[in-house]
Amino acid sequence: MALKTVLLGSAIAAFLGAFTATAAGAAGADYQLRILHVNDVHARYDQITATGGFCTPKDEAEKKCIGGAARLQTKLKELRGDNALFLDAGDQFQGTLFYTQYKHGAVQTVLGMLNPDAQTLGNHEFDDGPAGLRPYLDAVSWPVLSANTDTSREPRLKDRYKPYTIVVKNGQRIGIVGLTTADTPITSSPGPTVAFRSEAQALTRAVAALRARNVDKIVALTHIGYSEDQALAAQIDGVDVYVGGHSHTFLETGNDKAAGPYPTVVKTPSGAPALVVQAGSYGTHLGMLDVTFDSAGVVTAWEGKPVALSNDVALDAAVADKVSQLNVPLAQLRRQPVGEARVELVGTSDACRFGECNLGNLIADAMLWATRGQGTQISIQNGGGIRSGIPAGRVSMGNVIEVLPFSNTLATFDVTGADLLASLESGVSRAHDKTTSGTGRFPQVAGLRYAFDPAKPEGARISSVEIRDAGGAYRPVDPSATYKAVTNNFVRTGGDGYGLFAKAKNAYDYGPNLETVVSEYIRTTGPVAPAVEGRIRRVQ
Repeated sequence: MALKTVLLGSAIAAFLGAFTATAAGAAGADYQLRILHVNDVHARYDQITATGGFCTPKDEAEKKCIGGAARLQTKLKELRGDNALFLDAGDQFQGTLFYTQYKHGAVQTVLGMLNPDAQTLGNHEFDDGPAGLRPYLDAVSWPVLSANTDTSREPRLKDRYKPYTIVVKNGQRIGIVGLTTADTPITSSPGPTVAFRSEAQALTRAVAALRARNVDKIVALTHIGYSEDQALAAQIDGVDVYVGGHSHTFLETGNDKAAGPYPTVVKTPSGAPALVVQAGSYGTHLGMLDVTFDSAGVVTAWEGKPVALSNDVALDAAVADKVSQLNVPLAQLRRQPVGEARVELVGTSDACRFGECNLGNLIADAMLWATRGQGTQISIQNGGGIRSGIPAGRVSMGNVIEVLPFSNTLATFDVTGADLLASLESGVSRAHDKTTSGTGRFPQVAGLRYAFDPAKPEGARISSVEIRDAGGAYRPVDPSATYKAVTNNFVRTGGDGYGLFAKAKNAYDYGPNLETVVSEYIRTTGPVAPAVEGRIRRVQ
């Protein structure tokens, strides 16, 4: 039965209330589909802590370990059944020693055991360029999707993935369209031969193509962000469900700490509902959405939640054994001592992408320390480059690599005060909304301090910037002055929206690796105990 009487107003609750009145009619719908999904796993194949860090033997003894591919497999076997899709919404690549050591090999091995029905390309799948992605696409057996990624000028990737696929479940054809964030050239390293076109235009074309093939149940498998999924749903007809990633958004109905309800319901231009879901990040939850379609392919009922992969979920034996095998060469790196942290080094996205975090301070301090002989005055580290935290206690090289897995190098350059101000403005431009794309540009700093008001219009959010002088005093930035700066080579060459740095004078991008610098800083100056000390002030 088509959903004729329900109108979605400005409040989602009103829509859900109206829908409840028609639930009895929906019970007679033609088809029910279960969608299981993960996103932004970032190579967390072993158990992790609640903050996404490495699970130590002490954590395991105290039953603090959660997530991991073995627990995910247990839940998939329990919940999958014959009429379910298992979808991955991108960013399996990068984030732990599994990727540092094995690159795409660990991803294809572990994900192959989980057997997804489809996967979309995330921005971090391009971290090692076309050369790093091609062997993965050659190796996997499941559809890898992206309708808006243009590789017509890149022969290594051309025709190696699809814009969409059609999966048959219980005789019903379900179309799945992939989308990759158009910000990928800013947030990753796809190179000049790969382009990312308009997500809306690509999705519209793919929906039309699927409709032409008589497919009336369509899932958009996206890696563009929660806010962006909702915006697409409000402007494009024909997509029933958006299974998303990229913004690491946790959704749960009735949870005040979640970014929104699961699913989030959006009114499409035709008035039909579109369901938007996302499952946080790092494989701590498995999203589960049950959807009912009527005979015309219109969504008439839904129910779902994020399923926690908590410590009490059993480990699948086969997957746990494979992860243990992959862990063998990683153990030596994890054991290599670096030093000691007297406090927890907090590296969560919530901490480092929206305000000052103590691990960001340590990394920025380490960059200034390593280049002190070159006269550097300020340092900037993008919050999105901080991929994990480190518990208080002994720090190993493995810990540091998991925080900084990208093998970025130190980069020094000259920057005018005016360009610094503009770059900091860009850096805080996404800090007002945790659900949007591009929050990784947030600047962690040393040698300077700044204040910003996220409620102000974009371009007017930075309210003060001060530079520390040789005597330790802070003085207002001089727009006409030139300052010697240090960052990582990704940011210096324009990554994460720092385009002005790409035009900097006296740039040198070939310093030591950032993880080496940070480990040496901890070893030399430790035990370390960085604090949140007011370098970044959020004015509201």
